[in-house]
Amino acid sequence: MEGQPNTYIYYGLPTILNTGEDYVKDASALALAALGWVLADERRAHRFLDLTGLSPDGLRESIDEVSTHRAVLDFLSQHEPDLLGAAEALDVPPETLVAARKDLRR
Repeated sequence: MEGQPNTYIYYGLPTILNTGEDYVKDASALALAALGWVLADERRAHRFLDLTGLSPDGLRESIDEVSTHRAVLDFLSQHEPDLLGAAEALDVPPETLVAARKDLRR
């Protein structure tokens, strides 16, 4: 379907591939896409939960809150290897993730 991201299975999880189409429309959507990348790696996911103070249940309950979206982008912005990895996986410049973080701070 045109305009829809492609999906494939990565480590048993459905994963969205960026096909170059602009389907990430705003900062919250970008944060949620980045959260998917964060959670795809168990060690990184545990570090995210530890640093944010969220529990898995707390994350599920707050997934639609702007504060959670900010926490994801803060997490990435505070560790350059993660920022660069997420940017590459999402096919966006790292500056886009940083700008989205600033947009959510308004």
